[in-house]
Amino acid sequence: MQTLLLSSDDVDENAQMPDVIQAVEDAFAAYERGDAQMPAKSYIDLPQYDGDFRSMPAYLLADDWDAAGIKWVNVHPNNPADFDLPTVMGTMIYSDPETAFPLAIMDGTELTMKRTGAAAAVATDHLAVEDASSLGIVGAGVQSYTQLDAISQVRDIETVIVSDLNDEAVQAFIDRYDDEFDVRSGSIAEAASCDVLSTVTPVESPIVSADDLGEHTHINAMGADAEGKHELADEVLLNAKLVIDDYKQCTHSGEINVPFHEGVLDDDDIYGEIGQIVTGSKEGRTGDDGVSVFDSTGLAIQDVATAHVVYEHADENDNGTPFDLLGLN
Repeated sequence: MQTLLLSSDDVDENAQMPDVIQAVEDAFAAYERGDAQMPAKSYIDLPQYDGDFRSMPAYLLADDWDAAGIKWVNVHPNNPADFDLPTVMGTMIYSDPETAFPLAIMDGTELTMKRTGAAAAVATDHLAVEDASSLGIVGAGVQSYTQLDAISQVRDIETVIVSDLNDEAVQAFIDRYDDEFDVRSGSIAEAASCDVLSTVTPVESPIVSADDLGEHTHINAMGADAEGKHELADEVLLNAKLVIDDYKQCTHSGEINVPFHEGVLDDDDIYGEIGQIVTGSKEGRTGDDGVSVFDSTGLAIQDVATAHVVYEHADENDNGTPFDLLGLN
């Protein structure tokens, strides 16, 4: 028996977005039902390198499959300028839950982008207006691409407005999608006025105000993944239908972490977790809803669910490089 080595290109090829979206929704449901184990994300801080490592293990049992794995990921902001390396890199070990055999070792960076976009799509499907046709994106980095790729699977997106301080990044985004959508550069306020807004920035001071938003805008707040990060004004969070992915992670390092610790926001302001909505124990968007917010920190169950999709497709299509990691053959 051999382990499959899957590069970023392999992950991209085999992470078909409709399948990833379904698997991530299944993972949220499993977590809500109690059919998942997900220890808290652990951090190793490396201030001498202005970076950190994060370990994210999980097991989940879906309706007709189960999966286990662990992602080892870093955030080193100085990498691009100092070492010509990405800020974020990850490695995923995907294992057979029954035997613990390592079925695959795959690129976790591409995997993270796919599952992050898929999580936004799941939330958008349940919380955005049915006829949403415009998408605003604040932040034109790598995550912006999978936001559009995924959200356009669940809503008929026609117009895309992207906002970023980096004009070259905006133009690269426009060039990528110009043949598929009516895509253009715009201000944060213009992006925020769309039917759906995804924020994918690392800022620590809010950049989206309540006045920027449309009457029924659904927001995917994807950027905050560490203490102190905060993209949306407190007024937005206080007045929105606020849905989170995980209470412990979101209050520690999600979009709500700053106002929560400052006492501006409390438990009563949180409508529920995304797992409650996908299982039907709480309603998604109703006719009375205005602005809604999904606070996504990124969960290990999403990584495992996406790794499951990637491995199954790669194994079926003979993609990747098999090798005898354990020396059993």
